[in-house]
Amino acid sequence: MMKYKTIFRLNWILILLLTIVLSCKEDVLPKPKAQLRLEYADPTYDLIKTDCPYTFEKSNIASVIVNEKCWVNIDYEGLKASVNMTYRPVENNLKELFLEAEKLTFNHAIKADGISSVPYSNKAKKVYGSIFEVTGNAASPIQFHVTDSVKHFITGAVYFSVQPNYDSIKPAISYLQNDVIRMIESMEWKN
Repeated sequence: MMKYKTIFRLNWILILLLTIVLSCKEDVLPKPKAQLRLEYADPTYDLIKTDCPYTFEKSNIASVIVNEKCWVNIDYEGLKASVNMTYRPVENNLKELFLEAEKLTFNHAIKADGISSVPYSNKAKKVYGSIFEVTGNAASPIQFHVTDSVKHFITGAVYFSVQPNYDSIKPAISYLQNDVIRMIESMEWKN
């Protein structure tokens, strides 16, 4: 019986010594979480000229399709995103057009963490409107509307063809927000 106790103790001492010797390496630290870094080239802009009652500039990385109603689809294939713009003539219905545009924006409130707006006004070009940023996992993170308050009204929205995960697509949202601002700032109405 004594022989087994001695072997048992020697085994424990050997295991303890092996543990001490083998564990004297550097401390193992967890790796920091990696962050996806998306960078986009600085855009150059081209003026869009159509038979529609307005013109604007769009990024050279985007392709444009204009239909007979002067509705525009600007496709950013590399970003898996598009900007959809709807043109409507003002026919004594400006209030209804504003309400409809804002209703479309606030329909995203269910999935949104927040909705903020920035007004836009260019008296020289007679372009007035707002840009809305919808934070959170909403289908459309950027929406806008512009008008001359007399004849023309345009609503627009940015859509991604991927599952909306706000944190993951935030760099693309920022890039597209700059393009939308450029579109609005370059917007001009034809007489």
